[in-house]
Amino acid sequence: QVQLVESGGGMMQAGGSLSLSCAVSGRTFSRYLMGWFRQAPGKEREFVAAIWWSGVSTYYADVVKGRFTISRDKTKNTITLQMNSLKPEDTAVYYCAADTRVSYSHYDWDYWGQGTQVTVSS
Repeated sequence: QVQLVESGGGMMQAGGSLSLSCAVSGRTFSRYLMGWFRQAPGKEREFVAAIWWSGVSTYYADVVKGRFTISRDKTKNTITLQMNSLKPEDTAVYYCAADTRVSYSHYDWDYWGQGTQVTVSS
């Protein structure tokens, strides 16, 4: 089992920045892919970004590429999503997730955090 706990959500004006953190614990996760998804009201959960715990590769949705950065801290066992140049359309509940394979579909991911709300005002 892998346990994931998100923190760092909140409200921000468009153009601002927020940083989300995901604390990872449980069984060995050195071979896991760690990801962020988001879900806006009335919409399906969508892929945002992912990184292998080894750090060898990162993946981004086109809509956040160049604005968001995913990273991991092995000493603190955390995954961070740095979000810059925020837009109102970034408003959603953001979820941390983990799995052992690359997939952009939330249906394929096994482990999830409880989510944290991000609201961007115009």
